[in-house]
Amino acid sequence: MAGSKDPRTARTRGRLREALLAACEEQTLEQVAVSDVVRRAGVGRATFYLHYDDLHTLAVDACAGLVRDAVDALHAWETPPGPEHPPGALVDLLDAVRARVAVHRSLLRPGGGGPLGELLHEELRLRSLAERRQRRPGGGDGDEAVASAVAGLFTGVLADWVHGRVTGTPPELAGRVWRMLVALHATHGRA
Repeated sequence: MAGSKDPRTARTRGRLREALLAACEEQTLEQVAVSDVVRRAGVGRATFYLHYDDLHTLAVDACAGLVRDAVDALHAWETPPGPEHPPGALVDLLDAVRARVAVHRSLLRPGGGGPLGELLHEELRLRSLAERRQRRPGGGDGDEAVASAVAGLFTGVLADWVHGRVTGTPPELAGRVWRMLVALHATHGRA
């Protein structure tokens, strides 16, 4: 069903994702029950299980859009901007996260865990690794480590920011994160 192009499937999945996100604005993911999600979505419990194995699977699907936006925001440049000028898409992303901070706090654990953190880390790692290999055909020593460091740095800082462990406005945080990422790449030979 995941690859189905049936518009009914897409609508149902969309309603379930929105219902989960709405529930996560009021309580943590661990406190959300399938019964609450199906009630909010206006579907039956059997319909939920037709589309998702459990709430964690639904949460990962619900996070996919933000993850895609985050990965794109960190790579939204043709020529790498200097350390003092983060991509505007990164600031926009952080503004969007702040606008729904309760949802992101529920799906992203301090330090970077949770369904959003796991997916974000993996997608950022893969994109960073692909870009490094594209820019340096044949790869370079430590490309895997740098890709993991990029993913860990951004995911961890974002998680700690939504949990109040890191302070700053979206532009301030974007600047700090961007300077760290530029330094990481400079230290490890971005071509």
